Amino acid sequence: MLEAPIVEKTVAVPKDFEVRAVYLTGVMAGSDRGMTIIKRWREVGGNAVVFDIKDSDGIINIAFDHPLAVGSQKHYISDLPKLNRFLHSQGMHAIARIAIFRDEKLVLAHPELAVQSARLGKAWHENGKLVWTDPSQPKVQDYDIALAKFVAQSGVDEVQFDYVRFPAEGEQKDAVFHFQSAHPGWHRSDVITDFLKRAYAELHPTGVLLSLDVFGIMAWQRPVDLAHTGQDIVGMAKYCDVLSPMIYPSHFFGMDGVARPGDAPEHFIGESMDRFQKITAGSGVVIRPWLQAFAWRTKTYSPKYIEVQVETSKQKNGIGFLFWNANNDYSKPYAAMPEMAAAKGRYFRGEELSDRKQPVVSSNMPSSTSPK
Repeated sequence: MLEAPIVEKTVAVPKDFEVRAVYLTGVMAGSDRGMTIIKRWREVGGNAVVFDIKDSDGIINIAFDHPLAVGSQKHYISDLPKLNRFLHSQGMHAIARIAIFRDEKLVLAHPELAVQSARLGKAWHENGKLVWTDPSQPKVQDYDIALAKFVAQSGVDEVQFDYVRFPAEGEQKDAVFHFQSAHPGWHRSDVITDFLKRAYAELHPTGVLLSLDVFGIMAWQRPVDLAHTGQDIVGMAKYCDVLSPMIYPSHFFGMDGVARPGDAPEHFIGESMDRFQKITAGSGVVIRPWLQAFAWRTKTYSPKYIEVQVETSKQKNGIGFLFWNANNDYSKPYAAMPEMAAAKGRYFRGEELSDRKQPVVSSNMPSSTSPK
């Protein structure tokens, strides 16, 4: 039993700190097995962990006192400052992932905050599923920013926004959004950029980094993708520290004349990184990609597959990397990391938290403090 709640402070680092991370679900991050994964990843050369605070189902994995969070909480992470203290004790950079606008729990409880159907006059469904909040609804934006600020003040080092976009599937012509009446001259990209401007202004003073997950396909700058998602990379880069494009080779089906893109990691990682570097040139934003740590749509997934992705990203000026596996199975990265670490500078610099940490510029609240 603790005599008082743990108060953990952010370990602030420059945005070009070389993160080498794996992803953990909230359930895993709060479990004994999760602690084993963290320790194992540290042993093989990792220096960071991304863990879910809120995934796209809308379940919040920590205690968070907010009217819109009622009924959506399962406290798999029972003490966030304590988890952050453990990560820091291991020399690990703590990255809290928040799925922003895709939030099934929120729209089921508050359908008035969902995207609306012009045809039916009620909540809009994406391919039969009620899962999308209206990204332009002020109450939705305020809720997500409040959660992000609360997390930032609990000792994490970075807040990562995922699903910071509009729905890209479903019957788009039937979807109605608040901004269409509130700001009739705006496009979806204006909503996303304006939201990020607000969020960054709130989060930056806390000392945490803000990173954004974006579709890998956005590197191709196709008008249809921009019109649907609202992910204008040039605009988004102005209001974050790090962009993390999800450039899993297996997800590029039907592109560049490659029959099995999952088996062409060098091509798709390289092409994606080239394009993202060109689009963001002069912005100062760091490109730190999500890489594939799963065997979907590829017959060649192996430790070598991991190495090819990491080396290609570094050759294209990527700084650090994040490994995604929805089941948190990192057997292949575990096998690849020692060999990559032994090849000095070829795959990564090998930077550690102790090399780059800076004083925190703001104080942190105890975990029991409610957001304002």
